[in-house]
Amino acid sequence: MYAEERQQAIAGLVTQRGRVAVTAVAEHFGVTTETVRRDLAVLERAGMLRRVHGGAVPAGTLTVVEPGLGERRSTRTAAKHRIAVAALTLLPGTHGSLILDGGSTTAALAELLPGDRSLVAATNSVPIAARLAGSPGITLHVLGGRVRGITQSAVGESTVSALTDLRADVVFLGTNGISAGHGFSTPDEAEASVKRAMARAGQRVVVLGDSSKLGHEHLVRFAAVEDVDVLVTDDEADPAVVAELEFSGIEVLVA
Repeated sequence: MYAEERQQAIAGLVTQRGRVAVTAVAEHFGVTTETVRRDLAVLERAGMLRRVHGGAVPAGTLTVVEPGLGERRSTRTAAKHRIAVAALTLLPGTHGSLILDGGSTTAALAELLPGDRSLVAATNSVPIAARLAGSPGITLHVLGGRVRGITQSAVGESTVSALTDLRADVVFLGTNGISAGHGFSTPDEAEASVKRAMARAGQRVVVLGDSSKLGHEHLVRFAAVEDVDVLVTDDEADPAVVAELEFSGIEVLVA
C-alpha cells in the first residue's frame, strides 16, 4: 500500500470510529508507530483530523463551543433518562451523602432521587437545588459562587473553596467530552475547576455522559480516566471506545 492510500484509509478510520490510537493503527496496517505519526501529521496539516495524545480524532471534535443548558435539556432526553435510572443503583444508602454537578444528565438523576431515603445532597446547580429544595428526605446544601448563565451553575474560587471541606460518599459529574487519552473534559476552565474539586471531594466518583460525548475532547480536562470510578452511558456507545475506557481501568455501566 502506498503512503497516500494508507493515509486516506487512516482518515476513514478516524471518521468512522471517532478516535484511533497510534499503536492500533500501526498494527492494523503493519507499519511502525513512527510511520503512523508521520501519516497523522500529514493528515492534520491537510485539515482531515486532529492529533491528540496517543492518536487522532476528527477535525471537528476538539472545540470550545458549549451549548446552553436549555439546549442540552431538549437533546437525547430518552438516553439521559436511562442513564439516570441506571445511576440510581450507585446512590449511597440511607443517611449517605452525594454531590451533584450541574448539567442536564445530573438534573435527570435529581428528578429521580427517592423521597423515602434520608440523604444529604450538595450541588452548585441552581435548577437542581430548586428541584431538591422541597424533596422529602433530602438535606440540601447549595454551593455558592458566580452563576454562569450558560450552565446555571455556580463557579469560581468560593465554589471551589467550599468543596475543599466536603467529603461525600458519591459524586455525580456531567461532562462534555470523554476519551481514554484526554479523560473527561469541558470547554470552560471555571467549570473544570469546580468539577475537579468535586472529584477530589468524593469517595466514589461517577460520571454521567451519554454516548454522543464519547470520543470527543474539549479544551480543559477536569479528570483523567483513573480519577473516575464509574462511567454511566447509554447503549448507543461505540463498543470500541467503551472497551478502550475499560482497558484503562474505569467501570462502564451501559444503560
